[in-house]
Amino acid sequence: MACAWCVWPATALAADPLKPVTVAQGLVNPWSLAFLPDGRLLVTEKPGRLRIVEKDGTLGAPIGGLPAISVGGQCGLLDVALDPRFADNALVYWSYAEPGDGGNSTAVARGKLSGNALTEVRTIFVQLPKVSSSAHCGGRLVFARDGRLFVTLGERFSRKDDAQGLDNHLGKIVRIEADGRVPADNPFVGRAGALPEIWSLGHRNVQGAALHPATGELWESEHGPQGGDEINLIEPGRNYGWPLVTFGRNYVTGTRIGEEGPKPGFEQPLKTWVPTSIAPSGMAFLTSERYPGWQGSLFIGALRGQALVRLTLDGRRVVGEERLLENLGERIRDVRQGPDGWLYVLTDADKGRILRLER
Repeated sequence: MACAWCVWPATALAADPLKPVTVAQGLVNPWSLAFLPDGRLLVTEKPGRLRIVEKDGTLGAPIGGLPAISVGGQCGLLDVALDPRFADNALVYWSYAEPGDGGNSTAVARGKLSGNALTEVRTIFVQLPKVSSSAHCGGRLVFARDGRLFVTLGERFSRKDDAQGLDNHLGKIVRIEADGRVPADNPFVGRAGALPEIWSLGHRNVQGAALHPATGELWESEHGPQGGDEINLIEPGRNYGWPLVTFGRNYVTGTRIGEEGPKPGFEQPLKTWVPTSIAPSGMAFLTSERYPGWQGSLFIGALRGQALVRLTLDGRRVVGEERLLENLGERIRDVRQGPDGWLYVLTDADKGRILRLER
């Protein structure tokens, strides 16, 4: 049901209602964070370091045990997530660019956190094929309510139709068991020539993903090229269009890449940004009551847009948008709701920060 606060006037941008409080600083291109049960934080740095942030903001030494990581461009050490049963098994999951013959590919590994080291480390998923690219690694990790793991995979800046093929993982979202096995009910299991991990296809570069708190559905934020950034609700077996159906345009020339849709067989985005991209990254739904009137909003970090974007929703419809933290002048890489109900964001810089957003 629509509500009175679902549409915000443009004048709301004049005075930012958020007070950023620095929790930790001195990070190099931080990409993601996770909240440990004891109140400390885990944070990834894209150059290949995983650190613990103490309650007082002190940065720990890099955690030992990570596998070899291919670092360059948009790729490196990416997302981090705790196992839903972390209190019992101490398992941590992370996504990263794995080097190998032919270049690199996005991979997922897990290990047990013991002190300042990871033990029993093993890789549970590797994107196929490896490519010679430092772009569009994707890499968001989201545990579903049933304990299965969603992994977002960029198309690695390919201008071919790889994102449309079921024989590769480029431009896909995959769904695996927590140990890497393929769930028997994945949509393409048993289809000849299809990789069974695939959950959805036709993606460009998904750098944000989160479960809807009421429905458990997977939502994502996806980079377009020149314009055409998207918010999508992901359903099994569906095709999200790239590069055949997109609002994005070719760089420099501004010419069309594909059709804008709607087109039978392809899903339309819930929202797009045109003609100017914001470069959406991490995303989170707000469930806490820390921010009066904002409960149920979807928050998205913007890299090019240098803002935290708040979207107001009416069911599956996006009915309002507000830009926050523009006065910081910093790229927002990730946003998470903490156990204390406050929102936390990462600023993407060589002296990046973790900020708690008070009001």
